[in-house]
Amino acid sequence: MSSSSITDLGGLSERVGVRSLREAVIEPVTWVAFWSAIVLPFLYLPLLATGLQSQSVLLAFLILVTLNVIAILIGHRHN
Repeated sequence: MSSSSITDLGGLSERVGVRSLREAVIEPVTWVAFWSAIVLPFLYLPLLATGLQSQSVLLAFLILVTLNVIAILIGHRHN
């Protein structure tokens, strides 16, 4: 009987560790990515309004769009 309780406690500690990791890392990252995907388009709208004539503005626009796509992919599971 004591061996089964030790096994149960071991399984419990593994589940608690996984849940703590999820709460500590995955959920906040998903939350930040979700809200970043919503906010980022507002940052590149001024670039579109003024035009993409210079190479630096075009590069900034492409970087922001790429970050937006990454944020959408990471944050799409946020409830």
